[in-house]
Amino acid sequence: MAKFLVETYYTCSFKVKHYLDELNEEQLTKLDQREDGKFEIIDVKLDSRKTKNLEKKDKLASKYLPEKKSVEVPNIIQKNLSENLSDKDSEKTYPRTKMPDRRKGYIQKVTIGNHKLYLHTGEYNDGKLGEIFIDTSKEGELVKALMNNFAIAISLGLQYGVPLDEFVSAYVGTKFEPSGKINGNDRILSATSILDYIFRELAISYLGREDLAHTPSLISQENNREINKEEDSQFLKLVRDITSKGFVRSNYKKKLIDLTDVRINLKSKK
Repeated sequence: MAKFLVETYYTCSFKVKHYLDELNEEQLTKLDQREDGKFEIIDVKLDSRKTKNLEKKDKLASKYLPEKKSVEVPNIIQKNLSENLSDKDSEKTYPRTKMPDRRKGYIQKVTIGNHKLYLHTGEYNDGKLGEIFIDTSKEGELVKALMNNFAIAISLGLQYGVPLDEFVSAYVGTKFEPSGKINGNDRILSATSILDYIFRELAISYLGREDLAHTPSLISQENNREINKEEDSQFLKLVRDITSKGFVRSNYKKKLIDLTDVRINLKSKK
């Protein structure tokens, strides 16, 4: 039985996306050598198919085999093209900013009616909210599972770049039980639902939305201006780096005034 070699030729169109911190001529000249590009296959076309009889290799080689051409292919294309041909839809269009392994945050316990609620937050190093966890008591497994998975969905949205403002607009004002008086929070006295309370709390702590609070801020606008003037000091910068922004609600001067000894100890180590 004769053996044949079938050669199929394709034309593949694809694009490579690079995410750069800044754009300059030096990065553009070295773009083909980068290995962090994201591939997307645009189109694959069948050009031709040729069959060669292996028993008549010498006679048919010159007829069917294409001429060899030296083509310089960037390293990143050689590395990733085969993977993207087999799985075109596996590319993530929007990059995810994962949380650091050790992170800041705070826990707020409140009572809505006879239901206890614990809100846990996780922050990036710059103080931006990146995740939440919601724990409830006196609830069935179904409600707990739904709240846990809802918190995961919100956390993923924050890590993929959805602004916290969008969640606040969507959930503040929602109405369902349990609702009513809030015990345990100094800024929120009542809520129309658990979600209404949660996103009021997050908006006040991380967005400075005083319009959603029921009690005035403990710090005056004059003190706010004083704090802004002192933000360039080394000590307040250190305090901001090690303190949860949501916990102190940006009120570093009033909440952390008892850390004077820490400043002295830090200076003594120099």
